[in-house]
Amino acid sequence: MKIYLTNDAPAAHWGSADVTFTQGQGHIHLQAGDQLRQVQQAARKLRGQGLAAVQLCGNDWDLNSQWAFAQGFATAKGAGEILWSGDAGMQAALNARLDSANFARQLINDTPENLAPVTLATEAAKWLTQIGGDKVSYRIIEGEALLQHKWIGIHAVGRGSERPPALLELDFNPLDADAPVSAALVGKGITFDSGGYSIKASEGMLGMKCDMGGAATVTAALGLAIKSGLNKRVKLFLCCAENLISGHAYKLGDILTYKNGVSVEVVNTDAEGRLVLADGLQAASETGAPLIIDAATLTGAAVMAVGTNYNAIFSPNSDLLAQTQTKASIVAERVWPLPLDPWHKEMCPSAYADTANSRPMKGGGAGGASNAAGFLWRFVSPEAKWLHVDLAAAFADSANDLWAAGATTHGMLTIAALLED
Repeated sequence: MKIYLTNDAPAAHWGSADVTFTQGQGHIHLQAGDQLRQVQQAARKLRGQGLAAVQLCGNDWDLNSQWAFAQGFATAKGAGEILWSGDAGMQAALNARLDSANFARQLINDTPENLAPVTLATEAAKWLTQIGGDKVSYRIIEGEALLQHKWIGIHAVGRGSERPPALLELDFNPLDADAPVSAALVGKGITFDSGGYSIKASEGMLGMKCDMGGAATVTAALGLAIKSGLNKRVKLFLCCAENLISGHAYKLGDILTYKNGVSVEVVNTDAEGRLVLADGLQAASETGAPLIIDAATLTGAAVMAVGTNYNAIFSPNSDLLAQTQTKASIVAERVWPLPLDPWHKEMCPSAYADTANSRPMKGGGAGGASNAAGFLWRFVSPEAKWLHVDLAAAFADSANDLWAAGATTHGMLTIAALLED
């Protein structure tokens, strides 16, 4: 079906409908306000009516409106078939976005049984190698080998599973062999999160295949940037583990001493994301990269603060926060900064270690998202500009007027734009 955008009101017999049909064509009637949101909602309605293939027609479709349509049209069962409007350059850009988003969406929506930690690392490396060719090199450190490299957090969180945890270290280098690293990306790759001994209720556990959304998002962002001609050296670190219960699992009261000497008391095994990211942030810092970006489905507190249509962002660098907001606006994604001050590092105190991994109360207590960011800050080089993205908008537990159930990939474009800057 051919789909047109129009600012005209629908014919009287359609009442106030925002999508109408005539002679085999669909018309999306735009009103004043957030028109990209209206386009995405209309795409959801069209897909919900059974359409699986559309052609976007007319001169009113630009890059962002077509992408908004694609986001609303996608489902966990497939992105559908969309014939783009516009010139060859615009269509190529949209295809690059869609390929990258589909890769992330497929990973996030996959079953926990299929997507073991090593599988996640392997699939990410394989996809990026297909895009970047011999400019990509990588290694996967798994199981007990993590301890040899002092990646304590990933090992502790993942040791309760029969399937080993892993750290993917990937290098995209289109320059000389000794070129400096311009940016480092870190992704939380918890392929399933039971909560460990701080076990989740069933309704909270059901969607926890999405807890590797950070890893999928930064991988897709790097792939998109490479497709767009990225000419900088970027390193990627995916912190992959299953957080399960067994006789080998880590426990409340355990103390982990990290590579940088920081000791951490485990007061909540369901605050595992920050424990694996601590390793990834140290690895990223060791590269000397002036920019470090991590992404994670980290806290329910971020969802409570900004809802499910924004991603929360944190940084001690106000210029980086402003730059991120600008980039997100250009690509029509939504971010919102939450507080991060030096005293947030001390908001998870421990009588037994330098810090705890949370506070021993529901949701980590007041300011939980900022306290989690404060914890992560302990593991970032002070010389680097650091952005932490808490992906509140990465996954829809159930379908709504903007998204089908499952992965949204919201955040991919923002991170790619920061890399390309």
